[in-house]
Amino acid sequence: MDGHGGCRPFLGLSLSLVLEGFWSWEVRMNPITSWDEVPLFDREEAEAAFWEGNRIDLRLMESAVASGAEASESVTITLRMDPRMLARMKRLARSRYLNYQSMMKQWLSERMEEELRGRSS
Repeated sequence: MDGHGGCRPFLGLSLSLVLEGFWSWEVRMNPITSWDEVPLFDREEAEAAFWEGNRIDLRLMESAVASGAEASESVTITLRMDPRMLARMKRLARSRYLNYQSMMKQWLSERMEEELRGRSS
């Protein structure tokens, strides 16, 4: 056996026979276990070619997500507002498939950027 289910690899893919005579593509990708293994790319085509044969290992992805959550500090605040306004915000956020608190943070961030840009001009 050649280690590819009796088929020769072609562009990182191997064709393997599945039960009942159906054919399927089996993708063989190299797992990336360290960010040092990902090169810096000078062109988008080079990056696309790299990711065609490589993938981020699940443990590396989980550690990146976990460390990202720890890195972004967040402070809890209390904000009093009219219950009808809050209900309208929640409905609007739901219609956009967003969490209403996330939507409010986004609005505040956008408005703050507008205010800061207005002062500098």
